[in-house]
Amino acid sequence: MRRINGSALVIAALVATLGALAFPVWSYADRSGTGQANLAAGTVNTRWGPLSASDRDLIVRVRLAGLWELPAGQQAIERAPTKAVKEAGDHLIVGHTDLDKRVRIVAAQLNVELPNQPNEQQQGWLQELTAASGKEYERKFANLLRAAHGKIFPAIGAVRNSTRNSLVRQLASDANVTVLDHITVLEKTGEVDFDAIANDTAGASTASPTGPPPPTIGEPVASAPPVRPRAGVEVSSTPSPQPPGEVNTARPEPSDPDNVLR
Repeated sequence: MRRINGSALVIAALVATLGALAFPVWSYADRSGTGQANLAAGTVNTRWGPLSASDRDLIVRVRLAGLWELPAGQQAIERAPTKAVKEAGDHLIVGHTDLDKRVRIVAAQLNVELPNQPNEQQQGWLQELTAASGKEYERKFANLLRAAHGKIFPAIGAVRNSTRNSLVRQLASDANVTVLDHITVLEKTGEVDFDAIANDTAGASTASPTGPPPPTIGEPVASAPPVRPRAGVEVSSTPSPQPPGEVNTARPEPSDPDNVLR
C-alpha cells in the first residue's frame, strides 16, 4: 500500500477549503421551506409596499366575515326576542357594511380577487341559526359569532404587526376596531359560553402554561405601585374617550380613488 505524505493531506485540505469559499454560502433562512423563503415566494411588489400571502389571506377573510355576519345580524334584528341580541345584530350590520367598503377598495387597488358568497363552514353556521328559535337561537347566535370573532382577532393582530403594505396595515387597523366592537357587544348579550371558548382554545394549543404561579385563594397580595413618568415630563394625549367596555368605531369614510364604490 502506498504511503500518503502528511504534507499532501494538508495541501488537499487547503484546496478543499479554498474551493468551498469560492462559492456563495447561503444562510439557513434562504433555504426552501423556511419562513423567509415562503414569505419571498408568496410576495408581490406594489406601490403601497410588498403584498404577502398572509396579507392577501386577511383581505379575503375580512370580506368573508361580512358575507355571513351581515346576514346573521339582519336575522337577529328580525327574529331575536331580546334587545341585547338585536343590538348585537345592529352592530354586525353597521360594522360589516363599513368594513366591506374598505376591503373592496383595498382589494381593487391591490388586484386581489374577492369571494362573493360565504364559505361552506359559514353557510353551515347560517343554516344552524335559521333552524334555531327562541332561547336556542340566541345562544347559537352569540356563541357562533363570538367564536368566529375570537379566531380572527389574533390573526388581524399578526398581520397588522408583520405587514409591509400600507393599505393592508390600515385595513387591519380598521378590522381590529370592528372585531373588538363586535366581541364586546356579543358578550353583552350574556349568552357567551366562556368555558367553551377557553376549552376550545386550550384544545388547539400545545404550548405549556406560562405566567406567574396560581394565587392562594383568600390570601391577599400587596398592591403594585403605579407606573409614572419622571417629574417634569409633560404629556398631551388622553386615553380613548369612550366609557369603559365600549369601543369607539367612529372613523372617516374610506378614500375611494379608483371609484370602486360607484
